[in-house]
Amino acid sequence: MVSFPNAKINIGLHVARKRKDGYHDLESCFVPVPFCDVLEVIKSGKYAFTSSGIPISGRPEQNLCVKAFKLLKKDFGLQEVSMYLHKLIPMGAGLGGGSADGAFVLKSLNVLFELFLDDSLLEDYAAQLGSDCAFFIQNKPMMAYGRGNEFENITLDLSGKHLLLVVPPIHVSTVDAYAGITPEKPETDLKNVLEHTPVAQWKDVVKNDFEVSVLQKHPALSSLKDKLYDLGAAYASMSGSGAALYGIFDTEPQWEDSFGDDHTVRVFKL
Repeated sequence: MVSFPNAKINIGLHVARKRKDGYHDLESCFVPVPFCDVLEVIKSGKYAFTSSGIPISGRPEQNLCVKAFKLLKKDFGLQEVSMYLHKLIPMGAGLGGGSADGAFVLKSLNVLFELFLDDSLLEDYAAQLGSDCAFFIQNKPMMAYGRGNEFENITLDLSGKHLLLVVPPIHVSTVDAYAGITPEKPETDLKNVLEHTPVAQWKDVVKNDFEVSVLQKHPALSSLKDKLYDLGAAYASMSGSGAALYGIFDTEPQWEDSFGDDHTVRVFKL
């Protein structure tokens, strides 16, 4: 069974408070984008996990694809599978690619072994893998709260808009990103703003709390955000704690020769 785990972007991201368990309560809008890895899961007499494309760091048993299979195997006694992942979504960029891979393994196994798990049960399993994994079960625009694993529907229509996504060769430490902010209750209701305010008016009211410290520490990211506005973006932002940035455009942007050859650049019509 072949599937295409996709990335997501954050539109707005507020860090409301630090929790007693060490995590933070967030408020953000998660939006899926059609920038995809390729995942194949098939029944097999011998377990295997292989990957190609962007090299994946860490031990295989730490990969969310592997963890997802072991999670369902333990509860349902599944036979072995062979999994192959072709990695295209840059890692550690705030795009949720690894979380998507794990969630799509759960969905693939659900179909492959006819487990008939509904979305709520799949979300429970996905939440055991990572904070934002559960988002990719329904895989539609949602408001995210808590650790990024509590969701609320949002009426957000970006159809017809164009998304320019840029991932520079810059590593942003998530630990440093959190260290650079002071959690506080947001001044505006993000959901209400996104539902009732035109995209062209988001610039001054839809904020990513991580940008203040991250863009200061990495001036090249600040320059990239400015470049997106120079190209005509109605709204531009960093996704998550970076380093990916995106611009939302009313028409297809003419971005050629605007970014270095070492940048990953994709344009999508939403």
